[in-house]
Amino acid sequence: MEALVSSVTSEYQDISLLSPEYQAIIQLTRNVRSVAEISALLRQPLGVVRVLIADMASEGLIRVHQPALDAGKPDLNLLERVLSGLRRL
Repeated sequence: MEALVSSVTSEYQDISLLSPEYQAIIQLTRNVRSVAEISALLRQPLGVVRVLIADMASEGLIRVHQPALDAGKPDLNLLERVLSGLRRL
């Protein structure tokens, strides 16, 4: 969910032969976005988008950038966002 995704296709590359879902993800990832953000913008469940992104990455259409873990320590910023989200529930 925290992974960032970017398109590796050029703006001028013909993507019309790809599925509508793939086309939408490629368009969204012209700018780097998180998996959760892509899911929200597409109004699709996170699990569905994760599978689509994994398939696209294996086909070389997009690049997934995993957040760096600092020697197994949790990311303080991530923990604060989770806590903030839990408080809003």
